[in-house]
Amino acid sequence: MKRLWAPWRMKYIEEIPKTDGCFLCEAAEAGEAGDENLVVWREDLALCVMNRYPYNNGHLLVAPCRHEGEIGSLCEEERAALFGGLVRAKDLLQKVMSPDGFNIGLNLGRVAGAGLESHLHFHVVPRWNGDTNFMPVLADTKVIPEALSDLCGKLKGALKG
Repeated sequence: MKRLWAPWRMKYIEEIPKTDGCFLCEAAEAGEAGDENLVVWREDLALCVMNRYPYNNGHLLVAPCRHEGEIGSLCEEERAALFGGLVRAKDLLQKVMSPDGFNIGLNLGRVAGAGLESHLHFHVVPRWNGDTNFMPVLADTKVIPEALSDLCGKLKGALKG
């Protein structure tokens, strides 16, 4: 098995600024009117936003609307809304971007990679054959070929159409 190491990622994780606010709560409060928050959709118990620091083009976050960091503290309705939201996000990305696969995951705790520990959120990352290349390894650069706001508009448009 080959491993691809990305040691610069740890520096990013360690340097994430501590803020008093929660970007997911701000997005939940703004709802679908929150273009600056890159809200793709919001329902009563869950929302979907674009990741501002994506691993790949189309990287979405699905989170409960309620500020909660522990998965076991969610009620059954919130758990169902999150799982339904994951399916909705995956299907939307499939429709708009036609990826070959997906990474879907949850980071719990700072040591697990959670940049925001106090408000849990799932990552939905579309993947394509050949989307891993030399740029991150040799140039410490990840190529994201589309503006977040442009893709957010496409995703919202696909929800309406």
